[in-house]
Amino acid sequence: MEDVIELLQESAQSVAFGLELPDEDDLVMIEEELYIPIPGDLRLFLLEVSNLVIGSLEPVTVSDPQSHTHLPDVAANAWDIGVPRNLIPICEAPEGYYCISEANEISLYQGSSIQEETWPSIWHWAKEVWIN
Repeated sequence: MEDVIELLQESAQSVAFGLELPDEDDLVMIEEELYIPIPGDLRLFLLEVSNLVIGSLEPVTVSDPQSHTHLPDVAANAWDIGVPRNLIPICEAPEGYYCISEANEISLYQGSSIQEETWPSIWHWAKEVWIN
């Protein structure tokens, strides 16, 4: 995981006005809005790398409620179109929503179903999908 965090930081684009990283209090507030606990991998992802800009995919963030990537808004939109409520979207993509399960497994929800390809953790997804 630490090597993936370093790789993500090295791959990040520099931006004039970046987002701040959240703290634990921010995540508790988000969990209260979602009525669902944030899985451990997503929690660490948000605390460590949610301020990075890499490529065209924009994973969810929690520090700016006005951002189009704000987790509660992305989750509400995803759940409205049929993403199962037990999955938390981590990233909206042209092909659907990448989501995380309670077991920290990442899958792609596309159309009206979950696709077969999965990633065992958000860190595998970040290395194989977000960076590329």
